[in-house]
Amino acid sequence: MTAAERAPKPSRAGDFDLGALLAERGAEGYELHTRHLNHQLPRMLRTIGFDKVYERAEGAHFWDADGNDHLDMLAGFGVMGLGRHHPVVRKALHDVLDASLADLTRFDCPPLPGLLAEELLTHSPHLDRVFFGNSGTEAVETALKFARRATGRPRVLYCAHAFHGLTTGSLSVNGESGFRDGFAPLLPDTAVPLGDVGALERELAGGDVAALIVEPVQGKGVHAAPPGYLRAAQELLHQHRALLIADEVQTGLGRTGDFYAYQHEEGVEPDLVCVAKALSGGYVPVGATLGKDWIFRKVYSSMDRVLVHSASFGGNAQAMAAGLAVLAVMENEQIVANARATGELLRSRLAALVDTYELLADVRGRGLMIGIEFGRPRSLKLRGRWAALQAARKGLFAQMVVVPLLRKHRILTQVSGDHLEVIKLIPPLIIGEREVDRFVDAFTAVMDDAHDGGLVWEFGRTLVKQAVAGR
Repeated sequence: MTAAERAPKPSRAGDFDLGALLAERGAEGYELHTRHLNHQLPRMLRTIGFDKVYERAEGAHFWDADGNDHLDMLAGFGVMGLGRHHPVVRKALHDVLDASLADLTRFDCPPLPGLLAEELLTHSPHLDRVFFGNSGTEAVETALKFARRATGRPRVLYCAHAFHGLTTGSLSVNGESGFRDGFAPLLPDTAVPLGDVGALERELAGGDVAALIVEPVQGKGVHAAPPGYLRAAQELLHQHRALLIADEVQTGLGRTGDFYAYQHEEGVEPDLVCVAKALSGGYVPVGATLGKDWIFRKVYSSMDRVLVHSASFGGNAQAMAAGLAVLAVMENEQIVANARATGELLRSRLAALVDTYELLADVRGRGLMIGIEFGRPRSLKLRGRWAALQAARKGLFAQMVVVPLLRKHRILTQVSGDHLEVIKLIPPLIIGEREVDRFVDAFTAVMDDAHDGGLVWEFGRTLVKQAVAGR
C-alpha cells in the first residue's frame, strides 16, 4: 500500500446525517439521560409532569411533539436573551463557518475577539480590557483569580444567598449551602449579608480581603441590592485597597432594563465585571471578564506570564461572531428599552394582584427579572393547607403554581431557589404586551384555582407524599 493509499480520506458530507440520527433515535432522550447522564433529571421531570418532548423553537416560543405552542418565561436560565434562533445571530454563525477561518491557532491575534471586546467596553467606559472564557462560572473564576493577584490578598467576600457558579472557586463564593455541601474544603472566603455595610466594614478591617463579589440583583429570590449599597460598598472597598466585582452573568446585557444592573445606581464603577449567558445568543458558550487596565497588567506582568491565565476555547470565532451579532441586535432593536418597558408592564400588572389574592405576598424585580413571592394566607381554610405544605417541605406551593402554568397553560417558569416560595420570571428580552397578557391571564387562572381549592391543591397533596417519601 502506498503512502497516498494509507493517508486518511476526507469525510464526505453524507457520512454523517444528523437529521437521520434524530429521526431514528430522537424519541430516546429520556431513556438516554437515565442511562448515561444525570439519572435524577428525568426522574424529577416525570415527577412534576414536565417530561415533555420539545421539537422546535423560535423567539419566545417553543413547540412540543404534539404541535402545542409554549411560552418561554425562563429563557434557558437567562441564556436566550434574544429568544431562540434569532435570524441575525444565525446568519452570523453561518457566515463565520463559511469563512473557514484559521481559528484557535493560539499564536496569532485574530480580529474577532478584539472587536467583541471593543464593543463590550463601550458599555462600561471605565473598564479597559476583556478576558474571554466559555461560561459564567469561568468568568467568575477569572475575576477571583485576577482580584487575588492584583491585590496580593487571599480572601473574597460574597453575599449570603448569592449564586456565582458551581466550579470550585465560584462555589466558594456561593451563598447556598445546598450547592456547597459535600464539596469541602473550599477557598477561605466569607459571606456577608446583602446590603449590610457594617458587616462589610468589619470584614475589611483585617486587611486580607481582595474583593467583594456581588450580584446587583440576586437570582435566588430576586432580591436587589438596597439603594446606595453598591456605591457605599465600592467606597469602603477602595478605602481598604480591595476591589468590587459585579457578577452580571444573569443580570447583564439588558436583563434589568439597563445594559448592566449596577448602572441603576449612579457612581458605581466595578473594578471587574462578569458576563455570559445572553452574550452567546443561545448558541455558542461564551463568558467574559471585563476589568481595569492595571489589574490585567498585574496578572500578565511579563512575557513569561503571557499564558498564566487562558482558556482553550476562549475567543473562538463562533462565540465571538455570536457575541458581536447579539450586541448589534441589542442596539438595532432597542432590546434594553424593551426590557425596561415590558418589565415594568409585567411587574405592575402582577403587583396589582397582591391585594386580590391572599396567597400572593409580593412582586418585585427590575426590568425582565421579576420575583413573585407567596406567603401565609389569612383565611383559616387556606392557612391549614399552607401549613401542611410547609410542614412537608418549604417551597412546595411555588412548585404547585409552576406545574399548572406549564401543564394547563403551556407556560414555562421556575421556582427561584430550593426551599423558596418564589417564582422567578426571566423571559427573553424580546417579549411584548401579547406575552404579558398571556402570562397574567394564566397566572390569574392558577391563583383563582388555588384560592378556590381546585386542582392546584390536588397536585399539592401528591407533592407532599413525594416530599415525605423522599426524606
